[in-house]
Amino acid sequence: MNLDDIPITTTTGEETTLGAYDGVRLIVNVASRCGLAPQYEKLETLQKTYGDRGFTVLGFPSNQFLQELSSDEAIQQYCSTTWGITFPIFEKIRVNGRNAHPLYKELTKTPGSSGKAGRISWNFEKFVMTPEGVVHRFSPRTEPDDPAIVGVIESSLPTATP
Repeated sequence: MNLDDIPITTTTGEETTLGAYDGVRLIVNVASRCGLAPQYEKLETLQKTYGDRGFTVLGFPSNQFLQELSSDEAIQQYCSTTWGITFPIFEKIRVNGRNAHPLYKELTKTPGSSGKAGRISWNFEKFVMTPEGVVHRFSPRTEPDDPAIVGVIESSLPTATP
């Protein structure tokens, strides 16, 4: 399955696809009540730093680890008021199991740094997808501004113009 063709739904109910977001995409399963939620700040910094060069953070809330708010509206409000998030947040989805969203069924086929593919281990697992469709997987504890993530982003974007 081509990742770009997978349908996704925004928190406002708008149907779209992953392919609507050109360039480099950082896909992350988020949770408002998670101890890793401060990563939202670094995700937003990445969005502001690289957004005008064809980079987008895409947040997918999930309550599979029992740490997400109850409604898409509450999640969107939390993200904007607490962290000033400007990147797209999508409807709450499942990331593991038989009822996992098709996007995550595909993403979890990508091995992480350990060389193993499979289930999402926790909130804030990150996938950087290049314009060529190459997917790089990073653990939840890998901070968004980690040199490995930034390196993939920078090497996949057009050169900045002064």
